[in-house]
Amino acid sequence: MNSLELDIKKKISQGLNTLFNIQLDEDKISLQPTKPEFKGSFTFVTFSITKLTNKSPEETGKLLGEYLVKDPSICSAYNIVKGFLNLEITDSAWIKTFQAIYLDKSFGKLTPKNKKIMVEYSSPNTNKPLHLGHLRNIFLGYSLSEILKTAGYEVIKANLINDRGIHICKSMIAYSQYGNSETPDTSGLKGDHLIGKYYVMFDKLYKAEIEQLIAAGNTKEEAEKKAPIMLQAQKLLVNWENGDSETIDLWKKMNQWVYDGFNSTYQKIGVDFDKFYYESDTYLLGKNIVNEGLSADVFFKKEDNSVWIDLSPEGLDQKLLLRSDGTSVYITQDLGTAELKYTEFGFEKSVYVVGNEQDYHFKVLKLILEKMNKPYASGIYHLSYGMVDLPSGKMKSREGTVVDADDLIQEMTETAAMHTKELGKIEGFSETEAQALYHKLGLGALKYFLLKVDPKKRMLFNPQESVEFQGNTGPFIQYTYARISSLLRKAKQLNIQSDNLDFNQITSLEITERETINLLKDFPAKIEEAANLFSPSLIAQYVYDLAKQYNRFYNEVSIFNESNPQLLTFRIAFSDSIASAIKKSMKLLGIEVPEKM
Repeated sequence: MNSLELDIKKKISQGLNTLFNIQLDEDKISLQPTKPEFKGSFTFVTFSITKLTNKSPEETGKLLGEYLVKDPSICSAYNIVKGFLNLEITDSAWIKTFQAIYLDKSFGKLTPKNKKIMVEYSSPNTNKPLHLGHLRNIFLGYSLSEILKTAGYEVIKANLINDRGIHICKSMIAYSQYGNSETPDTSGLKGDHLIGKYYVMFDKLYKAEIEQLIAAGNTKEEAEKKAPIMLQAQKLLVNWENGDSETIDLWKKMNQWVYDGFNSTYQKIGVDFDKFYYESDTYLLGKNIVNEGLSADVFFKKEDNSVWIDLSPEGLDQKLLLRSDGTSVYITQDLGTAELKYTEFGFEKSVYVVGNEQDYHFKVLKLILEKMNKPYASGIYHLSYGMVDLPSGKMKSREGTVVDADDLIQEMTETAAMHTKELGKIEGFSETEAQALYHKLGLGALKYFLLKVDPKKRMLFNPQESVEFQGNTGPFIQYTYARISSLLRKAKQLNIQSDNLDFNQITSLEITERETINLLKDFPAKIEEAANLFSPSLIAQYVYDLAKQYNRFYNEVSIFNESNPQLLTFRIAFSDSIASAIKKSMKLLGIEVPEKM
C-alpha cells in the first residue's frame, strides 16, 4: 500500500474513533478509486459502518468528511453520493506522494517473498516451426516470469521440448521417404521450417491413402487405422522406444535442425529460458510413476495391458496412462517431468502456460498427483489461455495453414517501417538505426497486441491495427516514451538539473499532474495484482493508461514556457518518473522502448 492511501486510512480511523468511538484499524478500512463522473480521487463506502455510527450512510459520510477536511495536509474537499464519501486530495499530499516515488530509485520492485515459482512456456513440438499461437504462449510465459520476478519471487523459466512421440515420427517417415537427404543448408530453409514441410507432407500423404482405402470399401475409421504411412509412423515410434540406432540417429539429426531454428527465433523475439527439459528424457520417469501408481492401486491394467486411472468419482472419466504396447502418452511424460522439476528445484508453484484446449489434461494431471500424495500437487497451476484467430479463420499445423512466427515478425517489421516512414518519424536516423527502430516497433506492436488481452479470452489478431501510433497499441506507448526522452534531452541541453529540485517550493499542481501522479503511485500495486492473477494484460492496460494520461498533461501544459524555474524543474522530474515507469512496465511485457523516433 502506498503512503498516501495509508495516511488517508489513518485519518479515517482517527475520525471514526473521535466522532463515533469506533475502533477500526487501518487494515480494516477499504478505499476505492472515485468514479470518473464524481469529483475526488478516493472513495470510502459508509454503508458497512452505519450500524456502528447509528446514523444514515449520508450523515455518517458528512460528519467524517467534515472531520477530514479540518486537516489541510491530506483532504481538500469532499462530496457525498448516497453512502459514498468521495475525497479530493490536497496538492501538498500529491507532491509528497510524487517526491517519495521520485526519490525511490527502485520504485516498482517489490520486496523478496522467498518463494520459488517455475513457469513453463513455449514447449514446442520438434515437428514444425513456431507460429502465431506459439507466440502468444511465449510472450505470456516470458512476461509473467518477469512480472513474478519483479514482484519478489524467485523464478525459473522452463521450456519442455516435446521431442518424441507419434507426431515426431510422422515428420521422420515423410523425410526418410521423400527427403532426398536435403538439409537446412542445401534447401535454404531454417531447420524448423524444413521439418515442418515434411509434417505437412505426411498429412497430405495420409489423407490420400485414407481416400484410396475408403474407395476400396473400408469405412473411414478402418481406413485411418490401416493407412500404410500411419502404420509406418507407429512402427517407427516403437523402434525409437526400443532404442533402434538408425531411428535414433535420424531423430537426433532432424531434432538438432529444429533446435537451431527455434533458438534463432527465440533470439529474434528476445526471450530466454533457465532450464530446458526434453520429453525424451522424462517419459521413462513417467513410466516409473505409472508403476508406482499401479503398486499403490491408484491405477489399473486392462486386459490388453494398457494402464488407466478411473476419475469418474471426480466427474471425469477413465484416462489412459500407458498404451497396450507399453508406449507413453502425453500424460505419462508430464507425470515424470513434474516429479523431476520438483526434485531439482523444490518450487512452491509450477505454472504451465498452455492453451485452453488442454484444460482437461491439466485437471487430470493435478488429480493424479493429488491421488498419489505428491507434495507438489497443490502447486500445479495451468495458465490456460485462449487461441489466436486470424481474419481468415483458425490455424491448422497439419494442413500448413498456420501463420509462421518468423514470417509474421518480418511482416510486422515491414509494416512498422511503412507506418513510420509515412508519419516521418525517422528524421536523422542512419539506415542501421532505422532498421533497429522498425524491429523494436514491429515486435513491440506484436507483443503488446497479444498481451493486452486477458489470457483467458480467445482473440482475433489484427496486424494492421496493432502497429497504429494512436490508440491502445505498443507503438503508441513506445512513441510516448520517445517523446519524453526527447524532452529530457532538451532539458539536459538547457542545463535543467532535476537533482536540484526543492519540493518545498512546489505548492500547486495542474489537474493532469494530479491525475497522472494518482496513476503513477499504483505501479507497485499493479505489479502485485498482475503477479497474483498471472495476468500480464493488467500491466499492458496500466502502461497504456499511464501513457495516455501523460499525453493529456503534455498537450495541456507547455513545459518549457514555464517561467518559474522550480516548477519547470519539477515538470522535468515528473516527466522523467513517468518515462521510467513506462520503460519498466514495457520491460515486464518483454518490449523495448526507443530513445528517439
